[in-house]
Amino acid sequence: MQYPLYVHGDSRNGFRASFADLPLASARGASLDELRASAQGAVELQYDRSEQLIPGPTCSMSELQSLEMDDGHGIWMFVEINLLRVTSQAVSVEFSLSASLLHEVDASAKQRRLTRSAFFALAAAREVGDPRNG
Repeated sequence: MQYPLYVHGDSRNGFRASFADLPLASARGASLDELRASAQGAVELQYDRSEQLIPGPTCSMSELQSLEMDDGHGIWMFVEINLLRVTSQAVSVEFSLSASLLHEVDASAKQRRLTRSAFFALAAAREVGDPRNG
């Protein structure tokens, strides 16, 4: 799956990046290739065999740019994350909501510093009483 990564760079330390949808993982690398490899490793380290939910990736650039992590000093890039190497996997779902409810969801997610996917995953886990929803 292609996950969005917000990347900062500097001449001394290479690149550092954070995932919009996977807040426990962050990546570093001297080059963009190293950063991509580091991203896969970071996801595996933080989420493999964990009780944390792994939401699907956010693909909306406007939603990503509205996040607080987008400070205007970095760039967004998408990296391939092989979730087959992580024991907890997300699946993609599609459903419809009224425009006004979706607007409220987006506002609430932004206030909580979550992506839309993470917001729905946490809300669903809470509703079904999932103990992984810490």
